[in-house]
Amino acid sequence: MPAELSQPTSVGAALVVGGGIGGMQAALDLTAAGIKVYLAENKASIGGVMSQLDKTFPTNDCAMCTMAPRLVEIGRRGDIELLTLSDVQQVQGQAGNFTVSLKKRPRFVDENKCTGCGSCVSNCPVRTKVQPRERQQVELAPDYREKVGTIVQRHKMRQGPLMPILQEVNSALNYFPESVLRYVAQETGHSLAHIYRLATFYSAFSVTPRGKYVINVCMGTTCYVRGSERLMDRFADTLKIKPDETTPDMLFTLKSVRCIGCCGLAPAVMVGDTVHGKLTVKEVAGIASKYRGGIGHGQVNAG
Repeated sequence: MPAELSQPTSVGAALVVGGGIGGMQAALDLTAAGIKVYLAENKASIGGVMSQLDKTFPTNDCAMCTMAPRLVEIGRRGDIELLTLSDVQQVQGQAGNFTVSLKKRPRFVDENKCTGCGSCVSNCPVRTKVQPRERQQVELAPDYREKVGTIVQRHKMRQGPLMPILQEVNSALNYFPESVLRYVAQETGHSLAHIYRLATFYSAFSVTPRGKYVINVCMGTTCYVRGSERLMDRFADTLKIKPDETTPDMLFTLKSVRCIGCCGLAPAVMVGDTVHGKLTVKEVAGIASKYRGGIGHGQVNAG
């Protein structure tokens, strides 16, 4: 009897080290057997190398399709406790009764309040060198002063004014000169770094001069298989420019876009606000000639 009492008792919990696809499956198998699982991973999230892959060998299966159901199930299971940013320091004991010491690195955010918005990453003072607010008075050129000044003054006292200001300035000037971005930062109180991030993130904005007419050739799947690549080549030959370039007379800028939402009119091209659908390469020169003549916007032309 004394010998039996001296034997260590089993503990109904297990530690899985490594949150890759193997570790995730092991954790799910253990919980299915009624064992509580601590899943330790030294990275900030689980998934391992597989989360970086598109396809897997030899079946060519989608990596995320394989991994996503396991991620969802682990998130739902209350008997799997994730220990991210954790390193195993020491293991003591014997089979059935181990004591493991982990070193957990700080995350610097409250995990209970985190919504995954990513603002902490974009504003991290270590990764991003935040520029100080403009201290020198910015003077706009006469051709910008009235337009931009009026737009900023109309919105600056409103809550959340930055996007409406940038949208109206973009419509008025067709791009953002450096002096204009500095002026907006000065007048609104936002940092120049924050404004520049917005100006370079949205495809509708540009920090380089663009032509009066922006020709967006749709390269989405439907348009592509119906010949949009040939349309792009013909526009480039007709205008004597390459994609993402502007004609010397500042009349046309040629761009490719992923989708313009007109799959039924494929292949389609959008010039300004006008959609030209079911185009053929023979029509490209005629479209360029019409816009050189100054036709209006806001139409849908389908062949």
